[in-house]
Amino acid sequence: MTDGRITTAKLGDDGPEVGVQGLGCMGMNFGYGPSDADASRATLERALELGVTLYDTADAYGAGENERFLSPFFKAHRDELVIATKFALSIPPDDPTRRVIRNDPPYIRQAVEASLKRLDVDVIDLYYMHRRDVNVPIEESVGTMAELVREGKVKHLGLSEVTAGELHAAHAVHPIAAVQSEWSLFSRDIETNVVPAARDLGVTLVAYSPLGRGFLTGSFATAEDLSSEDFRRQQPRFTGDNATANGALLEPIRSVAEAHGVSVGQIALAWAHQQSSLHGLPVIPIPGTRKPSRVEENTAATRIVLTDDELALLDPIAAKVAGNRYADMAFTSAGRE
Repeated sequence: MTDGRITTAKLGDDGPEVGVQGLGCMGMNFGYGPSDADASRATLERALELGVTLYDTADAYGAGENERFLSPFFKAHRDELVIATKFALSIPPDDPTRRVIRNDPPYIRQAVEASLKRLDVDVIDLYYMHRRDVNVPIEESVGTMAELVREGKVKHLGLSEVTAGELHAAHAVHPIAAVQSEWSLFSRDIETNVVPAARDLGVTLVAYSPLGRGFLTGSFATAEDLSSEDFRRQQPRFTGDNATANGALLEPIRSVAEAHGVSVGQIALAWAHQQSSLHGLPVIPIPGTRKPSRVEENTAATRIVLTDDELALLDPIAAKVAGNRYADMAFTSAGRE
């Protein structure tokens, strides 16, 4: 691969081939403080040149502004890429700072039409349920999503942060192409139940935050290093004593990185990619970045192979992490398993 392009993997048994690393697009204009629109657009273009074809957004990112921002790029390269977006985090009209989880059929239909309009496309390639509303039977929600497939508005279905039992129930209604969950050297709870279920059902695992929301790159040491607009300032792992304790956990990663002559972040991504062979299912990490140089660094990590000894050195890290990945874990698969 002299051109630096990455290899591919399949989304589910019947889904499209996509680059083995995707791109999380949330931070391009939402969530991580001030951004440079021109740099973000250049990052999108460079990612595509390197073989990144799965682009991940959601209607909740900036109340639809992330989808709008991505729309021109998607339209310019419609036949070259796979658009993934999500529904479920509704914004109450009386309080735009809140998010309410909704999985009811009327809301799903309202959400898909709004996303299609913002993205300015005729069909969404991969449509995820972003979070699970336990008050709505998952069979009912996925049944409505399946209707969207039959109507030609959506091609493939995905779920985010679901338990193994929820995945099995959903898959019985309609094939699920991908499950998206947080998976990194710091977050490995899905390995107990979700990953085996995905493997058994032929579902691809899309790993979000494989760089620990940037902490695994060493780019910041505590939430106080981040801008006042950065949502990571409210995440338990990055504040106070937790941040100090977790910073010390980067040392074995640095040791492996030095041995390979690469960055700490590249080792974290190489570890995530290697979970595919270790667990026997396609794994597509979707690190987010807003810089072309970072997407080059991230995709280069797909070609790093860690030894058994290096994997053993990194293995204990997750069990030592201080703090939950969210202040409220009820909305994650780990909070319901």
